Amino acid sequence: MTPQSSPGRATNADADSQRLVLDFLDGSSFGAAGGGKRIDTHASVIFLGGDRVLKIKRAVRFPFLDYSTLEKRRRACEEELRVNVGNAPEIYRRVIAIARNSNGGFEIGGAGTPVEWAVEMARFDEEKTLDCIARTNSVDLALALATADAILQSHANAPRADGQGWVASIPGIIDRNTEKFYGVHGIDAAAIDRLDAASHDFVTRLGPLLSLRARQGFVRRCHGDLHLANIAQVNGRPVLFDAIEFDPIIATTDILYDLAFTLMDLVHFNQAAAANALFNRYLLGASDENLDALGLLPLFLSICAAIRAHVLFIKSKQGANGEAAWREAKRYFDLAGRLVAPKPSSLVAIGGRSGTGKSILARGLAGLIEPSPGAVIVRSDVVRKRLFNVSETTGLPETAYQADATKRVYQHLLSTAQRILAQGCSVVLDAAYLLEPERAALPGLARQCNTDFVGLFLTTDLATRLARIEGRQNDASDATRDVACKQEIIPTGVMDWHLVDASGSPNDTLCRARRWLNPKPAGGT
Repeated sequence: MTPQSSPGRATNADADSQRLVLDFLDGSSFGAAGGGKRIDTHASVIFLGGDRVLKIKRAVRFPFLDYSTLEKRRRACEEELRVNVGNAPEIYRRVIAIARNSNGGFEIGGAGTPVEWAVEMARFDEEKTLDCIARTNSVDLALALATADAILQSHANAPRADGQGWVASIPGIIDRNTEKFYGVHGIDAAAIDRLDAASHDFVTRLGPLLSLRARQGFVRRCHGDLHLANIAQVNGRPVLFDAIEFDPIIATTDILYDLAFTLMDLVHFNQAAAANALFNRYLLGASDENLDALGLLPLFLSICAAIRAHVLFIKSKQGANGEAAWREAKRYFDLAGRLVAPKPSSLVAIGGRSGTGKSILARGLAGLIEPSPGAVIVRSDVVRKRLFNVSETTGLPETAYQADATKRVYQHLLSTAQRILAQGCSVVLDAAYLLEPERAALPGLARQCNTDFVGLFLTTDLATRLARIEGRQNDASDATRDVACKQEIIPTGVMDWHLVDASGSPNDTLCRARRWLNPKPAGGT
């Protein structure tokens, strides 16, 4: 292999020509001298001007992309515009040429001979990408939920594909990552071996499930690289941008794999609560069949972390911040190893009368329960609304709360928990569980699924419960003052669950409940 065609390099002529263009832009209003800003990645050079951005593909060739000629870079720019404008119409504008003018100089959008191509984009605040937010602050609940909604919308619009190519490509993705890691100084070979073996073992064991997902239409032309740096708050809402354009095969994936990139990166940035909130919101908005594929998540999460490590190890050799990029890559590599060896699952049930704060506690605990990205929350109020085919906030008549209907709800809670636990994922059940028979089936389910069971029953006085119920807005619960008062006289029978005082703040209740679980943060470093 000649130096001109070796991975990571374009021909000398292409590289030299691009270098002149980059020098020109450095000296223009897009460069630091003109008040702009330049960002270098392993595959692109991005120039931030006053109100617009020019993104140029680097004249490079890697095993997973080829921008080594001007024509290939033009086609890549056009494809980037095509695949991104649906998710981010407020960002992506057009493909523009950088041409030589009649004086031999360069001109952005000129009519002369094109010497380079760029994607022109509207500039947004680069400090508003989710990775920047996650580095310095907590990703709050509203942002996590809005991001889940954006991903759901993207997946709903994504074209379905023949997924067998995606399934067949997975071993190769693992092998490319492994090959890269063996070439990195300072990475323990035994850790690489463990990651490689565990990843291939997942593929072997879950191959039939991967193929089933493809046949069911869950493999689509997705974003393909949905880590936090590729999600930005624009005009107050999260926008997905910079989807993979260089290889439709790489971007054609299972939707849960696409989701896993975002979940993995939130875990990487120690945002376990946000990861879990996003995860649960996505599952509520997506097809119920996804519950039977949660066993794929450890593999998907690990591959995504390994890819980020791979990319950052490449970046560590390209720029001035090589040492920092190497350290970040190493953290992703270590995370990949942890994610592919998930901790055992748990079944947690939270009971209590209306207004004790069950749902708030469920959200607080779920992100703390292994394995990543935390437990799936199954809430009786939501289940009931779905059984009656109404939205979560639509009130139901009293007939929907009669004994037969309530029995159906609790049976659904049990069967859904069983489906999730069978996938190796943890579950938090959120329901009143006032009657002894409703509680009795849960320890047996845990034994059947070879998992731990913890029952928590929240208690507080009627006045506190009434105040909380009256303060609810846009909630799935239909509990009223009258319902709360009637619950006071319902005998709970033998209570062998842990009683948790819920009279204080939500954080007080969370602290009291955690002592019965002793959970560890779900991932992160």
